[in-house]
Amino acid sequence: MSAYHLKRILPVAALLALSACASPPTQINNACAVFDQRDGWVNNWHAAAKRAQAKHAIPAPILMATIRKESGFKANARPPRSKLFGFVPWKRPSTAAGYSQALEGTWAQYRAETGNFAARRSSFSDAIDFVGWYHAKSADTLGIARNDTYNLYLAYYSGWNGYKRGTYKNNSGIRNYAKETDAMARRYAQQMQSCGRL
Repeated sequence: MSAYHLKRILPVAALLALSACASPPTQINNACAVFDQRDGWVNNWHAAAKRAQAKHAIPAPILMATIRKESGFKANARPPRSKLFGFVPWKRPSTAAGYSQALEGTWAQYRAETGNFAARRSSFSDAIDFVGWYHAKSADTLGIARNDTYNLYLAYYSGWNGYKRGTYKNNSGIRNYAKETDAMARRYAQQMQSCGRL
């Protein structure tokens, strides 16, 4: 193939790869299927999950289950807007955004502490690294075991101070979210073991 043809084909191929990553993967309850759909040369999710696991010593199934619960693997997930007068779209209840649903302030703290100033909440590799960073800080500062999905998720959802205060104790909804995330992490671990991705 000539250099001329390569110049014309590469931008189109890159655009197609990026557009494919813009939509969330299907079969999000199967970690192997998720990785199979995002195994391209542009953005390899399995490699990103393994990097975050190695860097933060948090198992990849926990990282993946957290993102599954937070955004359903949607790059541009945001909380729904409230309605003014019951029908006019109004403000969002928080600044949460992206795969990890990280708040603006916590994301700024992550970028400052890691030096990853170019990190974007809509980037899967940045988001899963953020989740690893957050869970590792929860483990280090709150004494949660690095493989305790239930309590790591409670701290993730409640925030570090909220977890310390035990705000989740009177909130069965948050505790149910943590139970579901724990069950998903266990399922992901079994799936990843069976397909050689663990």
